[in-house]
Amino acid sequence: MLNPELVQEFASQLRGRVVQPGDTDYDSSRKVYNAMIDRMPGVIVYCRDVADVMRSVDFAREQQLLLAVRGGGHNGGGLGVCDEGLVIDLSNLHGIRVDAQQRTVRVEGGCLWRDVDHATHAFGMATPSGIISSTGVGGLTLGGGLGHLTRKCGLSIDNLLEADVVLANGRMVTASATENPDLFWALRGGGGNFGIVTSFLFRLHPVDTVFAGPTFWKPEQMAEVMRWYREFIVAAPEDLNGFFATMTVPPGPPFPEELHGKLVCAVMWCYTGDPAQADAVFAPVREFASPLMHGVQQMPFTALQSAFDGLYPPGEQWYWRADFVNELSDAAIAEHARFAAMLPTPKSSMHLYPIDGAAHRVGQADTAFSYRDARWAEVIVGVSPDAADRARISDWTKAYWEAVHPYSAGGAYVNMMMDEGDQRVRASYRDNHARLVEVKRKYDPANLFRVNQNIVP
Repeated sequence: MLNPELVQEFASQLRGRVVQPGDTDYDSSRKVYNAMIDRMPGVIVYCRDVADVMRSVDFAREQQLLLAVRGGGHNGGGLGVCDEGLVIDLSNLHGIRVDAQQRTVRVEGGCLWRDVDHATHAFGMATPSGIISSTGVGGLTLGGGLGHLTRKCGLSIDNLLEADVVLANGRMVTASATENPDLFWALRGGGGNFGIVTSFLFRLHPVDTVFAGPTFWKPEQMAEVMRWYREFIVAAPEDLNGFFATMTVPPGPPFPEELHGKLVCAVMWCYTGDPAQADAVFAPVREFASPLMHGVQQMPFTALQSAFDGLYPPGEQWYWRADFVNELSDAAIAEHARFAAMLPTPKSSMHLYPIDGAAHRVGQADTAFSYRDARWAEVIVGVSPDAADRARISDWTKAYWEAVHPYSAGGAYVNMMMDEGDQRVRASYRDNHARLVEVKRKYDPANLFRVNQNIVP
């Protein structure tokens, strides 16, 4: 336990609220998105401004406290919270400013992607993000940022122009192509290893209304559909993004009642191109293998971004495994089909997110995100609202990953990893790891920021 008088003095120096064990809201304050994570921090600070963040970093360093940083709290491994130490919660830093003339948006570090989508959509623009709008901007961006716009506009980090960062020494600096460029390089994919980003400046793109939605096929067609998909998406125009999924159809609208609760294989589409060409672009999809449903329709981009929010609310059990994939071999497809037939719960799934187009036009060493040559980011998730399913979803996820990992590129998208150890982190950064270690030694030599996919200095 921390000295109560010390904590009281610390709290008096802040504008934000401090929560400790014994406070009535302690249990709700320590929760994160993944209910499988149950950690007991010594102090949680709801920072109100950058000055609060700076003072909190100083306090953690001075008292030699384990420090975790929480933006949206979505991290699968629960890396936004820790036992016994200090949690810096950024949720009150949620300001956003759109510059329509410059086509940029400045986003404070505690924003969720739905906040950004709402603000930018009013101007008919968007920046690349993930697929669940309750995800935090900070965590997703610092790990890379895969989503519906990857093929057209690149990763989130490819659209990051600058960042304000509170360093381990408590100072704030700006990182960009011209200021602290080594730090800017490391932030783009290197996670939260180098400091706390209190604001991001992103480039915007003219994305407003899109043609989006799923196409479903029968589960016994999965191998056939995956073989078609691996060729189709790579050759498709970059205006078309589509991630492959194995899933159970949710029991409600907009899905027809006869499909409710049925196992399917699917592709979730997003087309940002000329509306007059949409019918022609999707013609090969509608015509392939007699889909059970082709649910593509015109919608605001914000509707697509929030489409999964209701299906995956906070507070459910999650277990993750991930890999980058260069080639979907027939042998790998056979394993995917085998495990898809054994989904342990209706919310468990496997997704393949395409990485090509604009994302491939950035060099492997240009940012910390190493797998520019990969074709897909694969993620396997066991999910359930019931804690009694914890072992079942974990065992299925691990067995599935062990079966398909031999066909992978070796490392994984760090945003989709659990806490899997140093060798897994090294495999996920490959040749960029040594440079990341150099930057870490410069900006955080004592490894204050280590509750993450850690780069050990």
